[in-house]
Amino acid sequence: MKMIDLFAGVGGLSLGFESKGFEVVLANEYDPSIAEAYIKNRKNPNMIVEDITKLPIEKTFAPYRGVTDLVVGGPPCQGFSQKGQRKTINDPRNFLFKYFVNVVANVQPRYFVMENVPNLLTTENGYFKKEIESMFAALGYKTNAAVLCAADFGVPQNRNRAFIIGKHTEGDPVELPKVIERRTTIWDAISDLAYLESGEGEEIQEYITSPESDYQRKMRQRSELLFNHKATKHSEIALERLRLIPPNCGKECLPKEHLTKSIYSGTWTRMKQDDISVTITTRFDTPSSGCFTHPYLNRAITVREAARIQSFPDTFHFYGSKTSQMKQVGNAVPPMLAAAVAQAILEDMRK
Repeated sequence: MKMIDLFAGVGGLSLGFESKGFEVVLANEYDPSIAEAYIKNRKNPNMIVEDITKLPIEKTFAPYRGVTDLVVGGPPCQGFSQKGQRKTINDPRNFLFKYFVNVVANVQPRYFVMENVPNLLTTENGYFKKEIESMFAALGYKTNAAVLCAADFGVPQNRNRAFIIGKHTEGDPVELPKVIERRTTIWDAISDLAYLESGEGEEIQEYITSPESDYQRKMRQRSELLFNHKATKHSEIALERLRLIPPNCGKECLPKEHLTKSIYSGTWTRMKQDDISVTITTRFDTPSSGCFTHPYLNRAITVREAARIQSFPDTFHFYGSKTSQMKQVGNAVPPMLAAAVAQAILEDMRK
């Protein structure tokens, strides 16, 4: 089963579908540092590192027409999040979506999966959703769309994303993936990782404990060394604040002189070990940017801890600067969520 991954990022969608037997025959990512991480994590990557708007679509994708089962991707669509004035698919901020549609039109895969912000389906009373469904219907696709929460599929994170699944055949649309009942907690995900203090750790180190949960055993399969587990070195004033915050608490414990003007929800709040995480963003190394402070230690979570919460296995390494690594993790689709969508498509294929 062959697939193309557009706007691939570091490859969360690719990884999830690969775990279910799909083969990525082509990927596209415009950020060189993120594309480098995608490439380094695969034996036979076929990555085009270029802005999709600069690619000759027909020529680039012609070899894949009629022989590709699936096209996936998450084109940025800033206009879909706007309220008030009605926007359309022709909003210039949404033009990247047109490239996704154009590739689907040229490749004619059996299926496609488009991932995006939840507002894509709800803004303007579903106006965008109806317009998108109409565009794909004109290409011969039946669609099923929903907002899926990663926590419903074994990921220890309250991450909601819109998915539109298209099918180019007769019959019913693809059924949505089946939710699992048991939720994975933050502690299920990270309790086995070295207890580093601010500024401690190395990019490559040995494991010092055994896995303590089924989730950790799954994340550590075939991994002999621990990568990307290096704690941010916080300022003394930040450490002073963190020392004042006990487990399961946040900025309500800080005296007035330590309160900051941060606008982020969850700022200076510890993660709760027996709960799921908030959505991992691209600034999870800063306690003031959200609820990203370790449940017990006086520091923000590391790249590896964030990757665990995103369901990336330990064999997947993140490369480049700290800023790039955080973008790679924070912008990715959780691989286990992608795997659930892949499983839904597989079950439809078997029908």
